[in-house]
Amino acid sequence: MNSTANGSSESSSYFTQLNSTALKTGGTVAYCLFMIVSLAANSLIVMIVYKTPNLRKPINYFIANMASSDLLFPIFWIPWTLSHLHTTSLLIGGRLGQAFCKLVPFLTEVSWKVSIQNLVLIAVDRFGAVVFPLRSPLIRCKLCPFFILATWIVAAAVSWPYLFAEDLVESPERNRCDTKWKKVFGESSSHASLLLAYTILFTYIPVLLLVILYSIIVIKLKTQVHPGEQSANSQQQRDRRNRNVLQMSIAIVTVFVLCWLPFSTNVLITEYQDTSTHLSCSFLIYYEVAFYMANAYCAINPVICFMFSSNYRKALKRLLKCSFAKA
Repeated sequence: MNSTANGSSESSSYFTQLNSTALKTGGTVAYCLFMIVSLAANSLIVMIVYKTPNLRKPINYFIANMASSDLLFPIFWIPWTLSHLHTTSLLIGGRLGQAFCKLVPFLTEVSWKVSIQNLVLIAVDRFGAVVFPLRSPLIRCKLCPFFILATWIVAAAVSWPYLFAEDLVESPERNRCDTKWKKVFGESSSHASLLLAYTILFTYIPVLLLVILYSIIVIKLKTQVHPGEQSANSQQQRDRRNRNVLQMSIAIVTVFVLCWLPFSTNVLITEYQDTSTHLSCSFLIYYEVAFYMANAYCAINPVICFMFSSNYRKALKRLLKCSFAKA
């Protein structure tokens, strides 16, 4: 789903209806904050997992992979959104502008598709650890590179049409990026149908699967029986670790749902709506809030890891101490 690209163009057109200097100023501050926090926090997550041996577990590999994909947002997408906020013309033209028009929507689409796949993999890993604690892990560390590579391949494979559909339109008045769907794929093709399919496959179905898996995990933790005093103590320690990891995992999923579900639904609504008509104030507010929440996800997600995981906080302190010691 080219939701992010469509979201930016739609948002800029809706924003002109609001036409408020205060909103533009506030939006600029917000996007700059998202960009700085996302770049710093996601980079730290990747470095911490790479440099901390006791964090080299499947769940942390997937979190680091998710942080890597989230870095695409502050590097490519947020600067694009900031430019749309202040001007309707693309600031660059020629071959560089053409590459910009194609790569930015493509990479941001890949980013959130990688994120949702990693959330599912984390849920499957937690499901195996809690529901089948005595069996071998469902996802072993040796297989993590395969799963990580697969998330990127799948995301890129389903997003490739936008490398061809997105095009730079140059004119004396302005340069702009345009989605020429029917021109590239034929009059019979339906962009709206593709958006619907992507929303179902990469939002609604994964969210439903996550709800089912985590519901089973929570029920299992609440109904576990600990036979014997010695085994009960070790089991309780394992349960405590599982609960801590579970809280972080559920928090990450909750943030994803709150940030992306309204925006994904909104993209489908606007795909079938005539944007030339006057839009109600309530719809404009809803649209802007949904768009800001989707952009904020890349900054909120890594912060959750530091908030809920003492291992990440300890590793961050060690990393900062080493950095200051070398300096």
